[in-house]
Amino acid sequence: MLNGIVLGIQGYVGAFALIAKLKLWKFFAIPVLISLITAVSIGLFAYGLSDDIGEFIAKFWMWNWGKETMNRIASFIALVVVLIIGVIVYKHIILALSSPFMSPVSEKIEIHINGSLQQNITKKTFQEQLWRGVRISGRNLGKELLITLPILLLKFIPVVNILSTIPLFLVQGYYAGFGNIDYTLERYFSYKESIEFVKKNKGLAIGNGLVFVLFLLIPVVGVIFVLPLSVTAASVKTIELLNKENG
Repeated sequence: MLNGIVLGIQGYVGAFALIAKLKLWKFFAIPVLISLITAVSIGLFAYGLSDDIGEFIAKFWMWNWGKETMNRIASFIALVVVLIIGVIVYKHIILALSSPFMSPVSEKIEIHINGSLQQNITKKTFQEQLWRGVRISGRNLGKELLITLPILLLKFIPVVNILSTIPLFLVQGYYAGFGNIDYTLERYFSYKESIEFVKKNKGLAIGNGLVFVLFLLIPVVGVIFVLPLSVTAASVKTIELLNKENG
């Protein structure tokens, strides 16, 4: 799996140049707009909600001494937890809604690498691509929250909360990479077949998704460039992997 993670990360090398060479920026205009609107909306909601959750948690502190400090700590932890959940929701919203716009990007990259698309591809309409994206993202959102929520509870335990960051990043990375990889897989595999493919290539998904998540830590710039670069990186490596498997 480690080799797959490295491959997923390596996909970003040259992604910027490839986008420029194939003139792909125009395909990202609407997805970037969706990304910005979603990020701002979730960010504002998370900021307001964190104060309410912090105050609720602080009520369990029964002593007068240290109450103000406890309020600050509780509000900070609540903000972190709400932001993490917000990032998860944001990620799946943009992955789902961007699906019809990202498929042509993946196709152009495949033509650039292979010279043409394979003969057995399944052409889908805009609505079919959108529904596929919503279905994949809906499934992944449910599973990711189910895994993430117990990990987030560890954030309230001193020392352990630091260690919980590693599995948290891996889970976030896996499901982000999953969505990016599926933009290529949708041409060749059914919904169930794609799930099996990504399960078999977890490392590739994690590697691609880890960079995706790290990009989101960069204010404004990260939200703008995360989708173009991550989709391009995932497409290149997924196509290479499919070529290898097909001999």
